[in-house]
Amino acid sequence: MPPSVGAVEDGKALVRRVLREVLVGREDPESFFAICVSALGHEETRSQFLSIIQPLSTANISIHNILTSIYNGYFSKAEDDELEVALALSLLEMKDNQLLAPSQETQHQKLKDGPSRRGSSQPVSVSHGQETCQNRPADVVKSRDNTTSAQTGVWVKSKTPKTTSENKQGTSPTVCAPSPPSFSFRQDTVKEGNQVMYEEDLNQPEKPKRSRNRRQRRKGASQNVVGLPALPSASPPVLLWFRRDLRLCDNPALIGSLEAGAPVIPVFIWSPEEEEGPGVTVAMGGACKYWLHQALSCFSSSLERIGSHLVFLKAKGDGSEVGSSLCSLKKLIKETGAQKVFANALYEPWLKERDDNVVTALQKDGVEFQMFHSYCLRDPYSVSTDGVGLRGIGSVSHFMNCCKQNPGSALGVPLDPPGSLPAPVHRPQGVPLDELELARMPRRKDGTTIDWAANIRKSWDFSEEGAQSRLEAFLHDGVYRYEKESGRADAPNTSTLSPYLHFGQLSPRWLLWDAKGARCRPPKFQRKLAWRDLAYWQLTLFPDLPWESLRPPYKALHWSNNRGHLKAWQRGRTGYPLVDAAMRQLWLTGWMNNYMRHVVASFLIAYLYLPWQEGYRWFQDTLVDADVAIDAMMWQNGGMSGLDHWNFVMHPVDAAMTCDPYGTYVRKWCPELADLPDELIHKPWKCPASMLRRAGVVFGQTYPERIVTDLDERRTHSLQDVALVRREFAQYVDKHSGCDLIPLPPRLVSEALGLSHRDGAVTREGRQFLLPVITRMEFKHQLEDPDADAAMNPYNAVLKGYVSRKRDETIAFLNERDFTASVLYEGAQRKERLESDYRRIEGLPQPRAPRGRARRTPTAKDRFSIVPGGAAVYS
Repeated sequence: MPPSVGAVEDGKALVRRVLREVLVGREDPESFFAICVSALGHEETRSQFLSIIQPLSTANISIHNILTSIYNGYFSKAEDDELEVALALSLLEMKDNQLLAPSQETQHQKLKDGPSRRGSSQPVSVSHGQETCQNRPADVVKSRDNTTSAQTGVWVKSKTPKTTSENKQGTSPTVCAPSPPSFSFRQDTVKEGNQVMYEEDLNQPEKPKRSRNRRQRRKGASQNVVGLPALPSASPPVLLWFRRDLRLCDNPALIGSLEAGAPVIPVFIWSPEEEEGPGVTVAMGGACKYWLHQALSCFSSSLERIGSHLVFLKAKGDGSEVGSSLCSLKKLIKETGAQKVFANALYEPWLKERDDNVVTALQKDGVEFQMFHSYCLRDPYSVSTDGVGLRGIGSVSHFMNCCKQNPGSALGVPLDPPGSLPAPVHRPQGVPLDELELARMPRRKDGTTIDWAANIRKSWDFSEEGAQSRLEAFLHDGVYRYEKESGRADAPNTSTLSPYLHFGQLSPRWLLWDAKGARCRPPKFQRKLAWRDLAYWQLTLFPDLPWESLRPPYKALHWSNNRGHLKAWQRGRTGYPLVDAAMRQLWLTGWMNNYMRHVVASFLIAYLYLPWQEGYRWFQDTLVDADVAIDAMMWQNGGMSGLDHWNFVMHPVDAAMTCDPYGTYVRKWCPELADLPDELIHKPWKCPASMLRRAGVVFGQTYPERIVTDLDERRTHSLQDVALVRREFAQYVDKHSGCDLIPLPPRLVSEALGLSHRDGAVTREGRQFLLPVITRMEFKHQLEDPDADAAMNPYNAVLKGYVSRKRDETIAFLNERDFTASVLYEGAQRKERLESDYRRIEGLPQPRAPRGRARRTPTAKDRFSIVPGGAAVYS
């Protein structure tokens, strides 16, 4: 029965809505065509589809071509041809039932040679006995043309057609003929007795429509996953090498391995020597290794739910290959017969060099290696300064301009998680996760274990689902306060997603996509991803960033060697409550927000005068999100030797006005100070003795004494030392601008000279090119008078803090709104003064004082909440 006119119009309205989703990337062309057929019917789709997509011929020609190709492929065969295909399949099944012991390979060859639809190959069913196995394309593996190609690295040689299968009835082995990425919509053949009939939906659920919310799609996929049985074909398996991409969602290497059409063997190889690289990077500290252990355990469970198994290996080798991943991969390839390896790229220079060697060695052995890019939004090795120049290098604005001026491949749309992974016939034997010794705990002399990670376990969910839950919670709440109040340590205004990003449990593309989809789109939050990419770009330019100061004069700074001060800072016993609270939070949970990291770094460098390398190494050992590139860049900048100087120094007391104005954060992590009042909790040394006695605070016993007392004097000493080394190494200071000069790396020199480092162009050795970089105005002024006091410097960088930006903005708004009223009020005041003077001269009595003066409201929380007119404004 043909659909009614009203139904057709409703269907067209639905189709147009879905078409808009295709244009913005929320729907793929294949699903759109399926919806058209479902909503309009066979005949209406045949007659109306080309006119519906006609506007795309000018708006988006690529999508128009894809949809046209799908339409032509679907309507290219006549009904008689489809009936002939169905009859041929039925006859083959009947013949198969008469065979006593048919060979699977022979059946596969016969079916592959049978009739098939033009444009796509029909999946084939192989029956054993009286059982029938129906095969259909897996609806959970969707790859968009503009997505997978965007994430493919420079080592990808070819595209392999997708092969997907799903066994939903019985347990008989399944054989799937490979099909190209184009969509095919067909009727399934079902045999009842001696009749063959066509049905669109018999004993199978309707293909669910793609939800606009990708998080809901992910949840739906995880609830109904079916593991594939071992493929009976002789096709060799592919190795899927996991590193820092422990996720199913938006994993290009995972989807690429599925498209290879062969069994997939996921493998994780632990090689601590390769992770560390040259120098002192502390790439995998204790907290990071513990998180990795827990994340691998969760990810292994996720793979098992989709019918796969993660193989753990500890890198071993012979001779010069001791502990190498290459040796482990070669042994695994020899054992499994794999001919392809898939992986997502890493960008640390020493790991990039390791991967290049692995690719070269495996290609010599005839093994194909495909690398995909997903760890950063932009491949740092593809960023160029062409058209932008080098001025301002090190700042995020300069980096973003470079990316805009020299765009890379399209970012694309995040990939959905697969519902199943084809398993091999024989799985290689790995080692238990515990043998990697990632979560090894120290022991006391009596044999008991020191469980230092107990609080970390209580504070985090280490799974991919935990990452998605935190992201969803942040986008529903904290994101609306992030722009103004991300520095608050006493409120959950930050996303806490950094450890999930570091270990690849959440892709930056997925995060950016969801952040843009939120109703509130704070550019500050999105710029954090640009900072992350900037850090990796700097690490590729300066491989010694984690241990070597980039500005030559600052290598000669006279740092303190007071180990007692360093221990007090590490343990949170400096005597400054805000610093101590942050360091205790770091030790117990493995994390602190970005503002508090600036506070403790400023205290270590500017006031304790300890080298930035000490802070970097401690952060790398205790942070669960310890990232070599990010930590090295930030500590270099804080230590005055990076590409971009911090233009501020956090005061350990006054900074509390911004991040902890009511002492809530300090009371949580320093409970011994909980009974002190808000006004004095950040400076308990100013409390009267009676107040300390009532609060139970005894300096040196319940709470430590301050390790340094005169902060201004120590700041002055720091500035004087910087001025002295800049004067001593005057050749590294630009005489005209006063900026520091740094030697350029060869890659930037090649770009500046118009050469291409990709073509192997190199500069002459021995010739040094110096570049002026961003320098703090405070240092430029101090160079004129190195012995001057820091307090006299007009560019003093100490940040005093503020109670709330929101409060300041509210007051400014009230002042602007009441400007006219304030002018009238001033006129009235002037008139009252004239009248008062006249009464005083004439000896007349003064009028009564007005009653509307400003006064503190009973609910105001701080002395800064009073504004003219008696109204209280809250943070």
